[in-house]
Amino acid sequence: MMNVSRARYEIDMTQGPLLRKILLFAVPLMLSGSLQLLYNAADIAVVGVFTQDHTAQAAVTSTSSLINLIVTLFIGLSVGVNVCVSTHHGAGRAKEASQAVHTAIAISLIAGVGAGLFGLFAARKLLILMDSPADVIDQATLYLTIYFAGLPASMLYNFGAAVLRAIGDTRRPLYYLTISGLINVGLNLITVIVFGMGVAGVALSTVASQVVSAILVLICLVRSHGVIHLRPKEIRIVAPRLKEIARVGIPAGLQGMIFSASNVLIQSSVNSFGSVAMAGNGAAQSLDGFLNVTTNSVAQAGLAFSAQNVGARKYRRVGRVLVVCLLLSMGVGLGLGLLMYAFAGPLLRIYTKDAQVIAHGLIRMRVMCLTYFLCAVMDVFANTIRGTGHSVAPMLVTALGVVGIRLGWLFFVFPSNRTLEMLYCSYPVSWIVTSLVHAVCFVSIYRKLLKRAPLPPH
Repeated sequence: MMNVSRARYEIDMTQGPLLRKILLFAVPLMLSGSLQLLYNAADIAVVGVFTQDHTAQAAVTSTSSLINLIVTLFIGLSVGVNVCVSTHHGAGRAKEASQAVHTAIAISLIAGVGAGLFGLFAARKLLILMDSPADVIDQATLYLTIYFAGLPASMLYNFGAAVLRAIGDTRRPLYYLTISGLINVGLNLITVIVFGMGVAGVALSTVASQVVSAILVLICLVRSHGVIHLRPKEIRIVAPRLKEIARVGIPAGLQGMIFSASNVLIQSSVNSFGSVAMAGNGAAQSLDGFLNVTTNSVAQAGLAFSAQNVGARKYRRVGRVLVVCLLLSMGVGLGLGLLMYAFAGPLLRIYTKDAQVIAHGLIRMRVMCLTYFLCAVMDVFANTIRGTGHSVAPMLVTALGVVGIRLGWLFFVFPSNRTLEMLYCSYPVSWIVTSLVHAVCFVSIYRKLLKRAPLPPH
């Protein structure tokens, strides 16, 4: 019975055709990521359509880069969880994999409470540093304060989902997010339309839905068999597993924070154009977020597949994983980007009926939709490298490539032509440079893997 239950959700990443298995892994993850984005998208749409207040909409949209900056370090640790569990599972080390699972849940609880408390006390100060306009800052502070109160549940879900992804199970997180996503949308409509709670209502709805998803993933782990079976009494930090998780997770988290910091700087520049530009940027940002989760799901497959194959010492297969993920993510990114570009106007009207807000949103979409496949290339290289256990290199490359390029752009290029188009062009330029450096790093690491154990192709 145990083997049947495990086989139903697990994917053997170390043998067999790659494309089909990567799709089996990535497609549910794409849908899961899209549902997570619907939390924020529903907040933006409900506030924009039913309050007819672009400052309330700007308050919700302008907080996303700040939220990402604060929580990304801990979400990066969940990447370390994925690699740690995947590697031990691929190598057949059940005890070590189980210890990693229990350590991961302990970290999620500690990180969630710590990040939540920090956010509660620092929300307004951080928004002031971002030059949030006076007509937006009060509502943005309210949204952030409520959101941060729900961070423990958000962390628990993300770490639990990372454990499931480590064995190839991306379907059950999708089921749980479907349930919590429907709850979020329903509560949004009730709190805003029926009770007139505005920004507070959508924030409370998001927190409630996150609590539901956290409870569901926790129950799943407790009821699961094999290495991911969670025993609540054994939830504690095991030092060797913490070290392994941190070795990959902390650089991944720092990379995410560096990436988010550059987005905060860009958001600050957008803020200087006023609340209408902020609302338009936020609506478009929500839409190109769907591009991100779609292509990043393939990159997450690169992470898990490369980690399991390194654990199984099938090093040549790692190169094949990279090639398949690159082609797939580029195809998906370019195809979906062109589709969203063709329907940019109608898509933005889901969020707002304000013609000026839509016009500002179209500026961002013209740049992002046509170039996002470049970000897909960057993510696949970085995650595949990280899956081999090398997490410092992607962090350093991102710091120099993404942040360095964008800072240079903001200080030297943007001032000569202060337009939103020029501001947004910093994204594709940074993706191209960073991808090229990542490619050089991967070739170097891959050659070392092959020298370690030059096995025949699998």
